[in-house]
Amino acid sequence: LACLGFFLDQRVRAHVGGQDKPFCSAWPSAVVPQGGHVTLWCHYRPGFNIFTLYKEDGVPVPELYKRIFWNSFLISPVTAAHAGTYRCRVFHPHSPTEWSAPSNPLVIMVTGLYEKPSLSAQPGPTVPTGENMTLSCSSRRSFDMYYLSREGEAHELRLPAVPSVNGTFQADFPLGPATHGGNYRCFGSLRDSPYEWSDPSDHCPFLSQETLQVVGLHPLNQASKLVSSHTCLL
Repeated sequence: LACLGFFLDQRVRAHVGGQDKPFCSAWPSAVVPQGGHVTLWCHYRPGFNIFTLYKEDGVPVPELYKRIFWNSFLISPVTAAHAGTYRCRVFHPHSPTEWSAPSNPLVIMVTGLYEKPSLSAQPGPTVPTGENMTLSCSSRRSFDMYYLSREGEAHELRLPAVPSVNGTFQADFPLGPATHGGNYRCFGSLRDSPYEWSDPSDHCPFLSQETLQVVGLHPLNQASKLVSSHTCLL
């Protein structure tokens, strides 16, 4: 039994130090408003609850320096300094000098650092099912990159901003054929601080004719009841 225990312990130690890495996540979201809060979690196998957390880029975070954490780490209030890429490593519960491989990179985006851009829908907030849809994000601030997010989805689309004839900096997001619609917002960032974002634009909802039919509305005379003029510039 002693030999078996030694053998299993050696397998665990090799396992922890190998490429079976933990998973780093953010709750409730990796996109966090300035002044808000976010909890960083380091997920691994049961019994492996102690971890260290480090930031790979941007401004150093003093509260992470030479510290270990149990299960999670709360950042509150969030500031621009917290924007960046994080990884965690898990300690072996019986040998704190042995660490796991680094986790996946977790990018924290901090919003609210610049004024919000405008978001507009082309050809309009209601389109026939199957017709192509484009959302345009623009601002008079010289943003270098725009990010478009859809409510309920975890990942953003991104496009570089280009100067337009009206003096703004703009990105056009082609969404392809309209199906069930959605609720969108966009953010802007500068080249030197890609994880520090603007305030979100106003919501830009668009509805397909199929969506309107599902909820029992006629697309021509009822759309205005669902889409207010101030939430999506036309």
